[in-house]
Amino acid sequence: MSRDNKPASPAPLGATVTDTGVAFGVYSETAEKIWVCLFDSQDEETDRIELTRGEANRWSGHVEGIGENASYGLRADGRYDPAQGYYFDPNKLLVDPYARRIDRTFVRSPKLRLTRDESVDTAPLVPKALVQGPVREQLWEPDTSRPHLIYELNVRPFTMRHPSVQGPLRGTLAGMTTGYVVEHLKHLGVDVVELMPIAGWIDDGHLPSLGLTNVWGYNPITYFATDPRIIPRGPQSLRHMVETYRDAGIRVVLDVVYNHTGEGDSQGPVISMKGLDALTYYRHVEVDGAMELVNDAGTGNTLRCDHPAVQDLVIDSLRYWVTEFGIAGFRFDLATVLGRSLDGFSRDAELLERIRTDDILKDCLLIAEPWDPGPGGYHVGQFGEPFIEWNDQYRDTVRRFWRGEDHMIGALAGKIAGSADQFNHDGRKPSASVNFLAAHDGFTLADLVAYENKHNDANGEGNRDGHDANYSWNNGAEGETDDTAITTARRNDIRALLATLFVSHGSLMLTAGDEFGRTQGGNNNAYAQDNEITWLDWENADGDLVNFVASLSDMRRNHPAFRSDKFLTGEKSDGFKDVMWVRPDGAEMTKEDWNRPDSGVLGMFLHEAGEVLLVWFNRLREAVEVALPPEQGLNFEVALVSAIDVEIVVKNASLTLPPRSVVILAHTNGKS
Repeated sequence: MSRDNKPASPAPLGATVTDTGVAFGVYSETAEKIWVCLFDSQDEETDRIELTRGEANRWSGHVEGIGENASYGLRADGRYDPAQGYYFDPNKLLVDPYARRIDRTFVRSPKLRLTRDESVDTAPLVPKALVQGPVREQLWEPDTSRPHLIYELNVRPFTMRHPSVQGPLRGTLAGMTTGYVVEHLKHLGVDVVELMPIAGWIDDGHLPSLGLTNVWGYNPITYFATDPRIIPRGPQSLRHMVETYRDAGIRVVLDVVYNHTGEGDSQGPVISMKGLDALTYYRHVEVDGAMELVNDAGTGNTLRCDHPAVQDLVIDSLRYWVTEFGIAGFRFDLATVLGRSLDGFSRDAELLERIRTDDILKDCLLIAEPWDPGPGGYHVGQFGEPFIEWNDQYRDTVRRFWRGEDHMIGALAGKIAGSADQFNHDGRKPSASVNFLAAHDGFTLADLVAYENKHNDANGEGNRDGHDANYSWNNGAEGETDDTAITTARRNDIRALLATLFVSHGSLMLTAGDEFGRTQGGNNNAYAQDNEITWLDWENADGDLVNFVASLSDMRRNHPAFRSDKFLTGEKSDGFKDVMWVRPDGAEMTKEDWNRPDSGVLGMFLHEAGEVLLVWFNRLREAVEVALPPEQGLNFEVALVSAIDVEIVVKNASLTLPPRSVVILAHTNGKS
């Protein structure tokens, strides 16, 4: 059954409602024919309308008599030669790259990757796009303020077991708007929630046979449409969530994956862009006469971000999230891909420059994961303003210091002082470094101090997946234990790590659940565990730890010296050094002190932002007596002790640091 395509001028890409119907626009350089296919409520194809090729490789058409919520897909025909990058097959129903909404989740099937000569109609297997109505009132309000605390969050695991989220709301974005959830975030002092991917994704190819599913979402097919498994009620749920959080003083940031799609390598499914124009949307390289997909993202394909059509797709979708939903910013997964060409990475790449200078995006919070697994893919500190960047070297340095490795005290000081070795150039500031202890990828904070080795057997890959360099320790037993001394040591280590984070110069990120001791049983790559391994166990949350994190957040907010956006240099201003690093006897560290391999105690004496503070770090497993720096007329009181159930008194210009602890002293007006 077919319907004539009414001649029309080139339409915007995607589906646009008009006064009399819907205008469709698709980009393809290599297709020979493209159709829009309409579907009824029974998922049966009712019409197939051929689009017209116009200028600049834009295919368009107008279909009268349909409107909002019309169900559609695309088909394309042309050359079929996967070895040369052509996958055209009209039997493959394709999801519009500009689809604003899809009617179901993506499900893998061998039929999605059959060759053309053996293919079958895949329409029953592929989500249909739903035409979205006119743009609603814009919710965007520019906010370029520095974040106080970024909170990385995976919607489904966060809400699956939350006691205030009931019934069908569990595992969904709607569950994020309950009063108890919002109050928990406010209690922690969170002002930026970073949602792990919410755009429509598909399981990795090897997971179905293992009975596993991808719960992280880093395998997208769509870039505009949300995934129905976590947002079943459609875009209005996201809009409501953003409004709710805005009222609570919390910005919402999306984790976006513009480095690859779930269509995978040449043997992967043909669901969207691969079937429309693989050579345009994905990077290829010629090898022995064949065009092979580049795999810089480590997933089988890599977006061709130096192509204008791909850049437009990225920019258009980013602007859509901001203007339609009020999203305040983005965290770019494997962000170096955005700046890659066949010549390698450039911070001045066209797409990165377009994001920096876009009228809307330049006022968003832009967070880069500044690496990818491809050749020359590591570029921490090299993205430039206005991006801020995940700093894995901060993470590893803090871990290695508290783990007890030699020659780490100088590196620790450098990271606490703002990571100048990475970011002090081109006018950048410490806030460009996103400091974190743990993230979705790797050990949880609780597992970091309870497991020396990863335990990923549940992932079905013989424990070969996941990072091996975790810089973790177990405090005397691997995993769960009833030994009170070990569990207490672990709790103290977690608190010392957190205190280190909150006194560090830079931007801070905490991953959901680490504030109350979440565990994944030692699994450091739990992307495929949509079960109790990743679902946050709110019932057994450590409430004391939650309150401790809240107290750290309040302390940082109330002490400008910790929030100062200046690199600590040790240079004098107004007669005082902004920081003086001191040893246990209160004297300033010497070159010899810095070079001692086993140094485990360090004082940070701050004269910054009009404050005088002294922070002690003791990673030793015994108490240590330390002296205050001999500065005339200063009196200190204890502001915070990380160790559990320990009280400290400053007496005779000295105090005793508990084992494995951070102690913060604040200057008072009293005389010594």
